[in-house]
Amino acid sequence: MAWVRIAELGRHAGEEVTLKGWLYSRRSSGKVHFLTLRDGSGLCQCVASPSDLGAERFAAADHLRQETALEATGVVRADTRAPGGFELALSDYRVIAGAADYPLTPKEHGVGYLLELRHLWLRSPRQRAILKVRAEVVAACRDFLDRRGFVLFDTPVLTPTSCEGTTTLFEIDYFGERKAYLTQSGQLYAEAGAMALGRVYCFGPVFRAEKSKTRRHLTEFWMVEPEAAFFTLQEDMELAEEMVASLLHRVLERCAGELRVLERDTAPLERAATLPFPRLSYDEAVEHLKAAGLPSNWGDDLGADEETALSRAFEQPVLIHRYPAACKPFYMKRDPARPELALCVDMLAPEGFGEIIGGGQREDELEPLSQRLVASGLDPQPFQWYLDLRRFGSVPHAGFGMGIERVVAWVCGLHHVREAIPFPRMMERIEP
Repeated sequence: MAWVRIAELGRHAGEEVTLKGWLYSRRSSGKVHFLTLRDGSGLCQCVASPSDLGAERFAAADHLRQETALEATGVVRADTRAPGGFELALSDYRVIAGAADYPLTPKEHGVGYLLELRHLWLRSPRQRAILKVRAEVVAACRDFLDRRGFVLFDTPVLTPTSCEGTTTLFEIDYFGERKAYLTQSGQLYAEAGAMALGRVYCFGPVFRAEKSKTRRHLTEFWMVEPEAAFFTLQEDMELAEEMVASLLHRVLERCAGELRVLERDTAPLERAATLPFPRLSYDEAVEHLKAAGLPSNWGDDLGADEETALSRAFEQPVLIHRYPAACKPFYMKRDPARPELALCVDMLAPEGFGEIIGGGQREDELEPLSQRLVASGLDPQPFQWYLDLRRFGSVPHAGFGMGIERVVAWVCGLHHVREAIPFPRMMERIEP
């Protein structure tokens, strides 16, 4: 008997097939049982009758518990009322593994309770839809960068020092010999890759020991970080907006069903995918905020409230560029026309979702970089390898980091990024 996945049922109409999955729900009219099976690819209604199963097997089917693992055999038939448009006329079933009383019932549960049972919450339709969108976002980023000639470049998770400031580092005792840290970003190492391969990107988990409980923060999240030799800020911004527009088009095309499950209005996403994206200098952003009645002083970094206000003013992601250099890390190149500014950019997602990308042009001259390293309070010794990149054939280069969870939260319309990753890590949560 052919074993097929639920998503493939449309190719087997009229045929007898076997499904393998878990019992998602069960209801009965007395004369007929409706067993809904899920297998990760979709849902299928299996229709059971005494004439097909026999009285004893039919009666036993009415006592199967939610999440029982089953093998179900029957004939595929079209039915517009069924999930996916096809159902299975059940002729036989086999219990692969039973299930205890399932703790997640259709009633409302608090988020704290659901997070304690995150390993089971993942099985719900909403969470499955989010994870499928996440997978598509990741694939879209990889494919976009691969097509543009970027080479995947794996960077270390364990690092000897900071790259995004010393206050948000997770410290590790490294064999009792020295301190090491979980990486905040792969960028510095990606710069080395760009000097070797021209265009690279790293993609992996990064860690920030930031004592924040906002809906936009996790202590462990995933970033895609392209870095390109000979890129300036202008080319960096173009790459960022093209990648975001590309992934939006792909998700809208391939995840329409998942977005329906999430009840996500796709019209704003369709408008957001239109190029080019609007751009504001930091100066213009401050004036915009003042005009909107938000107190904003030149020289201050933009916080969550300011980012939300700016991102709600545009239907597309907006690129804010050339912040005061004092707001940005030591490695950002200064604007030759206005040295008090950094050649940097943040991209804010519309609908109030805020920053999803941060990046810019890197300082490619040795002396200014060395001076700013010291001025930032960092020990220059662990950065000698990084300074070597400026000693041996330094060229203009630029890149950015895009947080996957924030993009997924925006695309899916989630209030909190904790649903955008399978097992969220936050200040107050490191389990399950």
